[in-house]
Amino acid sequence: MFEPHASDHYRLRLHRARSVILTNEELVEIRAAQRTFEGAYIRTALGQFSFSLVILKIFTAEFYSIGALFAIYGAGILLISLFRRQQGNKQFFSETGEDGLNRRRFRTSGNVVVVLTALSIAAYGCLLGLTLKLKD
Repeated sequence: MFEPHASDHYRLRLHRARSVILTNEELVEIRAAQRTFEGAYIRTALGQFSFSLVILKIFTAEFYSIGALFAIYGAGILLISLFRRQQGNKQFFSETGEDGLNRRRFRTSGNVVVVLTALSIAAYGCLLGLTLKLKD
């Protein structure tokens, strides 16, 4: 899934991604994608990790399973963000058209959204189950 030294394989205008000089428009596009996709996912994962630490440190032992659930949920979001980053780099740097020229096509992150939705529904279902179990 993740290649070592990916910047040697991705190309833009026949240059490796590591050595290409980007225009201002390309820099703005890359920075906007990083803020939107990578930053949002990583901030969400950090928020989940922080919330799990609060639960683990403040509450009693009966809440540890809920804290562990939030930690696992944060790890899942972090893995999704790494995958989304890899897909974004591949999309920006290495699109080749049918005529052999390098072209960039916009792709939605539909698959990532479906996986993130399934992960969130599963996590909140487990949270509901763990909360109902606390009453016993």
